[in-house]
Amino acid sequence: MKDKIFRIAIDGPSGAGKSTIAKAVAKKLNIDYIDTGAMYRAIGYKMSVCGVYPEDLEAVNTVLAVTDIDFTDGCIYLDGRDVSDHIRTPEMSMMASICSTLPAVRKKLVEIQRAMAERKSVIMDGRDIGTNVLTDAEVKIYLTASDEERAQRRFLELRDPQTYEEVLEDIRQRDRNDMTRKLNPLCRAEDAVELDTTGMSIDQVVERVLEIAAHKTA
Repeated sequence: MKDKIFRIAIDGPSGAGKSTIAKAVAKKLNIDYIDTGAMYRAIGYKMSVCGVYPEDLEAVNTVLAVTDIDFTDGCIYLDGRDVSDHIRTPEMSMMASICSTLPAVRKKLVEIQRAMAERKSVIMDGRDIGTNVLTDAEVKIYLTASDEERAQRRFLELRDPQTYEEVLEDIRQRDRNDMTRKLNPLCRAEDAVELDTTGMSIDQVVERVLEIAAHKTA
């Protein structure tokens, strides 16, 4: 695996632990974890710095045309500059949410994600990585867990006073939205390995993903 470029695509519903697992696997394999959410934050940061409003589509396209994003050693680089410490703010989170609704932004970031995966080994997680972004990935995994377990994980992470029942309903509503959206709905790629993590520890899931990756890239 060390001598060739390979791509690992991890998809799955909310609360399945995709990012946690992807980061751990990236560290084990010494490859870059592509944080797609951070990429939208970086775009939002650049638009803020440039004074561009999301509704000004012409200006947005002008900014996108001269934008480059990359990841190295867990840091995100925007146009060659490490912006990791600048994008983790509530303001950038809001900007990322707004930017993610713009088709031009989504198109640009998919292009960048595919370009990164062409020149180096990466692991990427999301809702449509294996079915849309990296359709030719050597390793595709659909990570899931029971509704109840995913809700319990999310409930323990949250600091706001939501009840477990409210979190469970939010998880189920998110699933419905993700699976029925018109553009690239959440679904398991035909050639993806489905991995149900219900009752499994993080270490157990990481080990299983590594086994699948070793088999697929042998």
